[in-house]
Amino acid sequence: MASVLDWAVQVLVYSLILAMFAALLLVVVLYFVDTRQTQSTIRRNYPVIGRFRYWFEHLGEFFRQYFFAMDREEMPFNRAMRAWVYRAAKGLSTYTAFGSTRNNLVVGDPHFVNAAYPVLDSEIHDAKLIEFGPYCETPYKTRSFFNISGMSFGALSVPAVTSLSKGAALAGCWLNTGEGGLSPHHLAGNADIVFQMGTAKYGVRDSDGNLSESKLAVLAANPQVKMIEIKLSQGAKPGKGGILPADKVTAEIAAIRGIPAGHPSNSPNRHTDVNNDEELLNLINRVRSVSGKPVGIKVVLGGRDWLSGFCESILQRGIESAPDFITLDSADGGTGAAPQSLMDFMGLPLRESLPLLVDELLAKGLRERIKVIASGKLITPGYVAQALATGADVVVTARGFMFALGCIQAMQCNKNTCPTGITTHDKRLQKGLDPTNKAARVASYHAQMVHDIEVIAHSCGLAEPSQLRREHVRIVQANGRSIPLLEL
Repeated sequence: MASVLDWAVQVLVYSLILAMFAALLLVVVLYFVDTRQTQSTIRRNYPVIGRFRYWFEHLGEFFRQYFFAMDREEMPFNRAMRAWVYRAAKGLSTYTAFGSTRNNLVVGDPHFVNAAYPVLDSEIHDAKLIEFGPYCETPYKTRSFFNISGMSFGALSVPAVTSLSKGAALAGCWLNTGEGGLSPHHLAGNADIVFQMGTAKYGVRDSDGNLSESKLAVLAANPQVKMIEIKLSQGAKPGKGGILPADKVTAEIAAIRGIPAGHPSNSPNRHTDVNNDEELLNLINRVRSVSGKPVGIKVVLGGRDWLSGFCESILQRGIESAPDFITLDSADGGTGAAPQSLMDFMGLPLRESLPLLVDELLAKGLRERIKVIASGKLITPGYVAQALATGADVVVTARGFMFALGCIQAMQCNKNTCPTGITTHDKRLQKGLDPTNKAARVASYHAQMVHDIEVIAHSCGLAEPSQLRREHVRIVQANGRSIPLLEL
């Protein structure tokens, strides 16, 4: 027995010596590599040790959110916001105690005007029925004022899209496909589908990249497809098309999109067949005529001028030619990968562009004709309720539902290395994402969101959320006081 033990100790000692020698050899090799390369000043001046800078810089993305950032500090979504979504998705209590950690003096933040006599449970109404496309062959009617925004299959993994589809069906809300085409995974849950047609017309394109009416007719014939959204721009990158790196363009994704596999999937900056308002209205009416379904547009606004001219063009043709809805995206990022210069600086944020859009439609007499869908960082009840009060008929979110799936804001969406399996096609990373479990979380998040928005409405003395108006919201000003949203 002693001889066996002595032998084991000797093996361990020799193994440690060998490991130390290998580590020393590695350090020597890295030293010579670093002192002779010319790409990195830090590594050349501080060989081997300088490499730790990049490692710590990368780890900082993860450590900040757990150890250093306060609950309301982190961007793009702070810990308090993410924690609310996580609790809602898991069906846990969203109650808190001992006071709010929200800074009530942040300029631009909302406060709701509580009523002296809130609505009793016996006075509550069902959500208002919203009708899209009164002039098309197959209008769409829904009571869901909170839905899943566009996320493409390709940008998202198979289990993620499947989870969203099944969760949307459980919740009774719609799922937007994103611009990557309609996949079987979007249809897996039998949910209502909004098909997004991007500038590359993935899924309904011919061999030259132009709109194929025959493919569009086949797609629109699917009873799950309720509406079609023509994407002009998105919040992550106004003025630039979608970006999907080559390593995420699998054979299945390529077949769905109608492009070659293994090559980057980059959409044009705009629809090549749309150069002006008249051609945009031509495309809207062409798609609506072929599909028979409501057709709208998705835009980021940069000002009032284009919108005003577009409304005038509609009035000249007649209100039946108008888009059935306008999805307004906020210019403060999104799920898509984008140049930081566009994500940081291009377009108007929703708090400015939403009232601009609603007011222009009212001024032109088109507000009843065109439904307004608000999108952009609206993942918690207060900001969704503010959008509804500002004039939106519907609110959609992508990142809120990504958090419901388990997203940890690792900022790896465009690298095929997402640790939660949501935005990667690496099977090893996808294995922890179970569609049955995550679908239930999607539905739970939706249910809690709707419930809490209803609670806000009832506290304002309203029977249901569609009755929220600007007079029910006050906005904090630079002097620390608030004024009614109606006055802004």
